[in-house]
Formats: sequence, structure tokens, C-alpha cells
Amino acid sequence: MIRIAIQKSGRLNEDSLKLLKSCGISIDNGKDQLKAAARNFPLEVFYLRNGDIPQYLRDGVVDLAIIGENLIVEKGQDLEVIEHLGFSKCRVSIAIPKDKPYTGVEDLNGVRIATSYPETVRQFLEKNNLKADLHIINGSVEIAPNIGLSEAICDIVSSGSTLFKNNLKEVEVLMKSEAVLVQSPKVSSELKAEIETLLFRIQTVLRAKKSKYILMNVPNAKIDEISSILPVLKSPTIMPLAQEGWSSLHSVIDENDFWEVIDQLKNAGAEGILVCPIEKMVV
Repeated sequence: MIRIAIQKSGRLNEDSLKLLKSCGISIDNGKDQLKAAARNFPLEVFYLRNGDIPQYLRDGVVDLAIIGENLIVEKGQDLEVIEHLGFSKCRVSIAIPKDKPYTGVEDLNGVRIATSYPETVRQFLEKNNLKADLHIINGSVEIAPNIGLSEAICDIVSSGSTLFKNNLKEVEVLMKSEAVLVQSPKVSSELKAEIETLLFRIQTVLRAKKSKYILMNVPNAKIDEISSILPVLKSPTIMPLAQEGWSSLHSVIDENDFWEVIDQLKNAGAEGILVCPIEKMVV
């Protein structure tokens, strides 16, 4: 049975459970449970404190974990990331008071920085040949400049609203982070087949999220031209319409290319373009 750790609470917890559900895995998780088993897959979920998860992986207490990339930098650089999951995106940034001028990284030389991410800050300082006085704080660091504890902070930023409320401005992005699937170095060879099955399901869900199903009406004379525009898996599906000289063309499109490709399709003569989400995509 696979033992997977996820964050005990918060957005990463919710997104991790949504991913498992999308993979067809039903978790019997009651309120305040620290461990829960899946009903229809050989998997057990451990709800753990975020900062403790890397050590549980090293010790082999859990086989897999869903954590943020930022935690890998802080506490798990020796651990293997086996999949980037694309959710819970954020960045680790340095911020200073709004009324303080900022011209570049040299302005951070010699300042006091309050942070819960000392290793990330140390790497940034070393890369830029800077020195700073780090104040390590567990919890909210945004208040530190307001009470005179520091001149700057380094923290996770998503929307930036927390910085705004505390009269801070983001001046340097140290790293961008998203949820990742991490594997314990002590996973047995017998368990790796089950992990591959889980990973296949996860990749199927992730692939679907990045793609859209597209249908359009196309003049038969334009089928070859329009087909060449589409970044299809193999070739588009083409079905004749009741109206003579026209066909319905079906394909898959990458969401990142969506608007650019749509404009090309319209200019090439496609009409009645319909775009639908994809729940799962197996290739």
C-alpha cells in the first residue's frame, strides 16, 4: 500500500485531495483525522505538518508526498521530485515598505530580513554576493518591518494582497513554486509498480487540464489547411455535415496556444467553433 503525505490544512491540502479525487481515488477522511485509507485504491493518506514532511520521506515513514517546491529548497534538496502538479502556484519574494526607495539588489546589502525561508534567502544572497542579517520567524512575517524587527521580509506571495495590507511592496522574486509529487528514497522495488499506476492516473488528469477539446465546421476545401494549424495528437477527426461541402472537424488543443490558434482557424475559414473541457486524457 502506498503511503502519501499531504499538508494537514490549507489550500495545498484541498488541492491535493481534489487531485486524488480526479484520479478516481475515494478517501475516507473524517474531521481531524491524521490518517485515512482509500476505499478503491491501495493508498493511505497521512495528514502532516508541512515542515515535517521532508523528514518523514527520508525516514521512509511515507512513500510519497505532495508539497510545494519551496519546501524542497528549504528542507528537501536531497529528495526526488517525480512530477510537477501545476497547482498551488506561488512565489517566494522579498518585500520592503512601500515608502522605501528601491533601485536593485544592492539595496538589500546589510539589511535585516525577516523570513520563514532562510535557506532560500541564503542562496539568493550568495548568488548576488550580498550580506544580510536574517531573523527567522515561524508564522506571519509581514508585521516585522512595522515593529522595527527588520527592513525587509521574504515570504510566499500569491496574489500580493497580504503585502498590500501591510504597506509592503514586492521587489525581488527569489523563486516560483508549485505543488510537486516527491518520492521517498526508501521506496521498495515492490511498491514502485503501484506508484507507477498512481503516477499514470495523475499524469492523465494533468494532461487533460492543459488541453481543450475543439469542434468546428469547416469547408471541405479548407480541411487540409485548417488541419495543418491544429497541434493534434495524431490527426483530427472529420465527419461530414448534412450541408454539402462542409465537415465537422474535432481535435485537441493546448490551452496555452488557445487564442493564437483560434484566430488562425477563423482566418482560415472555420466556423461554429466550440471548445470543451477534457476530464481525462490518455495517450
